[in-house]
Amino acid sequence: MATEVLVVEDEPDIRALIVHHLTRDGFRCRAVGSGADALSRVKAVPPDLVVLDLMLPGMDGLEVCRRLRAEPATAGVPIIMLTAKADEVDRVVGLEMGADDYVVKPFSPKELVARVRAVLRRARPGEAGRPLGAGSVSLDTARHVVTVAGQPVELTPKEFDLLHALLEAAGRVLSREHLLNRVWGYAHADEIESRTVDVHIRRLRAKLGPEDRRIATIKGVGYRFETGERAPGDVH
Repeated sequence: MATEVLVVEDEPDIRALIVHHLTRDGFRCRAVGSGADALSRVKAVPPDLVVLDLMLPGMDGLEVCRRLRAEPATAGVPIIMLTAKADEVDRVVGLEMGADDYVVKPFSPKELVARVRAVLRRARPGEAGRPLGAGSVSLDTARHVVTVAGQPVELTPKEFDLLHALLEAAGRVLSREHLLNRVWGYAHADEIESRTVDVHIRRLRAKLGPEDRRIATIKGVGYRFETGERAPGDVH
């Protein structure tokens, strides 16, 4: 299941920007524009992380953070505070209230996504290095080792990261744009030749041997790693 992020931001354009970039990077997002709505949403279905604007109408972000930390059911939800205020005192107050990180506007969407991933890794240290796999393919992130049917497979760093992204998606389709952003660090597909993804997929398939058909091409969309017993391959 995709990691869920609740975005709490009263400016519609900024809210849409954050949701767009997080969704493109594989996160599932819910979004609200007020502190009261944020509290009700988190209490109803706790997300994996909250991106919380400090300056909200009515109940501000500090009060939302304080209330979330005061409730046992929501005390452990990671919070990244987002604000236009750059004063050190504001950052300190936010962190003392229990925020896990602090991002100042104007911000780079790419940096915010990186901060989200970093906070989640800190919040779930055991999961960051957990092995991933499907069929006879196994990827050990802690040891940086890939095996097929128990036999080690030598991958380049980019091939390893590509396989990691596909396995982590757990059967979801990943677009070329998403993979360019996730593996190569490009925010826009037009910054690099998209054939780069296709070439690396072809090389990765060749190295996976009998499990190569698990990497399915979804024509006009992207790629998916088949996690079931059967690996049907390309879908047109």
